[in-house]
Amino acid sequence: MFQRILYYKTIPSPVGSLRLMASDKGLCAVLFDSGRYNRVFFDGGLERSDDHPVLKQAEKQLKEYFAGKRQKFDVPLDMRGSVFQIRAWRELQKISYGGTISYGEQAKRMGDANKARAAGMANGRNPLCIVVPCHRVIGASGGLTGFGGGLKTKEFLLQHEKKHAA
Repeated sequence: MFQRILYYKTIPSPVGSLRLMASDKGLCAVLFDSGRYNRVFFDGGLERSDDHPVLKQAEKQLKEYFAGKRQKFDVPLDMRGSVFQIRAWRELQKISYGGTISYGEQAKRMGDANKARAAGMANGRNPLCIVVPCHRVIGASGGLTGFGGGLKTKEFLLQHEKKHAA
């Protein structure tokens, strides 16, 4: 059962406004502020909060990320999705900062190389953009493919990470 109320705040970033959403358990979403909040499973309301501890921690870590001072996020997460989606998202967290893998490689790491399309669909439902780095997954040919924030944003994030990788 999900918490009925989620807390949110909107923060500026180099890729546009980001909508952060959290429960008392952890961060539920980092969404590009385009109004597409259907990625987050909840059956209650939203309450604006500038001082919720999880939101404050997420905001701080995202600022550090964009400043090139953070490569890994440790804010607590409250992942909401199917068992398969959560498995796919956990695999995304293992991709090294500045690195990329293909959807096929992600599926292979999840135990079934034939589920590349399913992994891609799970990534498309990832509500924790940037923090759970779906932008690090690219097409088998090495080209950039779909991303909720747009391909220009995906390219920006990948270039940003390459620039700041150790």
